[in-house]
Amino acid sequence: MERMSGSPFPLLTPPERTLRVCRAAGRLCGRLGWAPVLEVPLPTGRRLDILALEPDGGFTAIEVKSCARDFQTDAKWHEYREWCDRLFFAVDLDFPQALLPEDVGLIVADEGEAAILRPAPEHRLPPARRRSLLLRYARLAAGRLQGLCDPAGAAELRAALKVE
Repeated sequence: MERMSGSPFPLLTPPERTLRVCRAAGRLCGRLGWAPVLEVPLPTGRRLDILALEPDGGFTAIEVKSCARDFQTDAKWHEYREWCDRLFFAVDLDFPQALLPEDVGLIVADEGEAAILRPAPEHRLPPARRRSLLLRYARLAAGRLQGLCDPAGAAELRAALKVE
């Protein structure tokens, strides 16, 4: 793989960057005591990159951006606020952070680790939405876990749960 001149890090494609940032953000969630689930489909047809359940029952959404163009062409991220108590962007060190809005939290990933550079403002979910989201989260996570235990039955379970 090619390397940038003067940089010890290889050039990565946007999907490779996304995967690395997702993994680092997931590890950060674990260190914070949050339980992350990746690629969570919402009733609106949108999909959250990461939805993490916090110990107090709160939900944090993490939208991963691989590059400036990824952010600039994404008009849907505003809709994610309706499905979480806190919203973060997660990016790598090469991302131009000045592009990101100040009213969203910021997580920066580097070499498999991540840190919160800016906390996310809280906007608590209404109780009915929280309950609906908690059920969706639990069913999705359980379905994925069962799929790991029984790959042959995974498709049948997903169809029965109708969450993916």
